[in-house]
Amino acid sequence: MSGKWMVTVYLALSTKRIDIRNYQSLLAFVFAVTEINKNPRLLPNITLGFHIVDHCLTEAMATIGMIDIMSGKGLPIPNYRWGLSPNLVAVVDGISSKVTLLIARMLVQISYASMDPVLSDKNQFPSFYRTVPNEIAQYDALMHKYIKKVSITGGDGNELHFDENGDMPSDFDILNWIVYPNQTLGSIKVGTYAQRSASQELRINESLIRWSPSFNETPRTPCSETCLIGFRKKPKEGFPECCNDCAPCPEGEISNQTGECCFKCPINQWPNLNRTICTDKVIIYLSYHEPLGASLALLSVLFCIMTCLVLMIFTKYRNTAVVKANNRDLSYILLVSLKICFLCNLMFIGHPRHVTCILRQTVFGVIFSIVISSVLAKTVTVVIAFNATRPGSKLKNYLGPRVSNSIVIFCSLMQVIICTSGLINSPPFPYYNTDDIVGMIVAECHEHSSYGFYCILGFMGLLAALSFIIAFFARTLPDIFNEAKFITFSMLLFCSVWVSFIPAYLSTKGKYVVAVEIFAILSSSSGILGCIFIPKS
Repeated sequence: MSGKWMVTVYLALSTKRIDIRNYQSLLAFVFAVTEINKNPRLLPNITLGFHIVDHCLTEAMATIGMIDIMSGKGLPIPNYRWGLSPNLVAVVDGISSKVTLLIARMLVQISYASMDPVLSDKNQFPSFYRTVPNEIAQYDALMHKYIKKVSITGGDGNELHFDENGDMPSDFDILNWIVYPNQTLGSIKVGTYAQRSASQELRINESLIRWSPSFNETPRTPCSETCLIGFRKKPKEGFPECCNDCAPCPEGEISNQTGECCFKCPINQWPNLNRTICTDKVIIYLSYHEPLGASLALLSVLFCIMTCLVLMIFTKYRNTAVVKANNRDLSYILLVSLKICFLCNLMFIGHPRHVTCILRQTVFGVIFSIVISSVLAKTVTVVIAFNATRPGSKLKNYLGPRVSNSIVIFCSLMQVIICTSGLINSPPFPYYNTDDIVGMIVAECHEHSSYGFYCILGFMGLLAALSFIIAFFARTLPDIFNEAKFITFSMLLFCSVWVSFIPAYLSTKGKYVVAVEIFAILSSSSGILGCIFIPKS
């Protein structure tokens, strides 16, 4: 194929004074076309020409120039050329965005006009009129076909070629052009741009750039700044994709390099306040060395000592009528069980161990069941003792320690079975919880399910409710040694404490879960001790 193609170039060339930047673009384009025409390997048998129009950065001049190019010499008729001039291949513009958009709209309208049957009817116009957009079609496919096969040997001997996409996978130098006071141009290599089919790489050494004296530092884009460490780029709403705001890294993430994305810290670490480095999480648990843990431990020991004093008083006066009437053996069992309840709180304080995780709920459940079953046995004994005094009553056969001891043993064995089944199915173990509290690790005893713990509480609640009901109806029995009233108050206090414990237990996290349970044990145990034994002491 042979012929001459023409490329039209729009440049903003001032009529009074030439802008050096636009003049540079003009020379670069002329040089490129000249080099293409001189090399027979690039476009064989084809010569490119050019028609340069100055639109002076105004829409009016751009419109006049566009019609002139499309019509040629003679009467300006949009979309048609007068005479046999070289074929129009492309229109190049880009210095002014507003002018570029205007030219683009005009080309679109001309393309639509070329499809109008009236305007395209050759009978309406001389036969040598030709529709320009069809010729351009902006030959482009044929030109693209040729350019894929083109390779260029530059003046330095390096060979450049285009890939299958029409791109040039080569390395380019980035030059810093300098306009000297005598209006001469000079260049400094400040970086490179490497383009490959699979990747692109841009490298710039800012220290080599020579800025105009009007700049005190490297100019920054008004669209987005480089994010400092501890921040990440966040898309700016209403702006192009390249525009970003700088937002702090999300919770649990850091950024230790400027302009980098945030990344998560390891599971055992947490960001510092500025979110620039990951630091080890603090391991927390209810400790003897902190005020809360020390206070609860001290209260447990004090109540244990108080229980021991009451036990000593009951032992000293074991042959008195008061002690005998209130079932001396059950009182001993109840006081010893309360003492162990106070001491079992110490297993909840301190760093969780495998042994303490297994024992603390089991010991608490079994011992507290002995306490409640002893109270239940004492209540039943009061009812049996009062009704056995009636003539002909068969309840005399149930007087004595056999019934009360049987109640305690049966209820305690039931709780042992519940605790044992829970240990067999899902034994608790020490566990580091990294989810509940932000930035901290909670050392706790992990239970696969809370079902076993609630079964223990449920059984104790059943015993307490039964004791409360029996004691409530026996509170008015005419007996000088009747302790049903005290048992009623103690069971009412017990039930109130553990009913309020459940929502508090579920709503707290970390070491305060253990503190809530210890407080419930202390409150209910001290309530039983105070309501049943203090009035007799």
